[in-house]
Amino acid sequence: MAFTREQYDALKEAIAGGELMVRYADRHVTYRSLSEMIRTLNLMEQDLEPPASDTPRGRTYTSFSKGY
Repeated sequence: MAFTREQYDALKEAIAGGELMVRYADRHVTYRSLSEMIRTLNLMEQDLEPPASDTPRGRTYTSFSKGY
């Protein structure tokens, strides 16, 4: 599912304001609970910001030893 930054920001503001209804553009969503909103916010964060890897993309670092 693809989320937009606008949806993310609207949900974050609603959570901060203690609201269960979120409006963005010409739509609105009513959540059942704060925990449902937080779960949705976490899904949005994963979708909008892919996890960073430990090594830079396309690079592999290898070390060698002569065994002394």
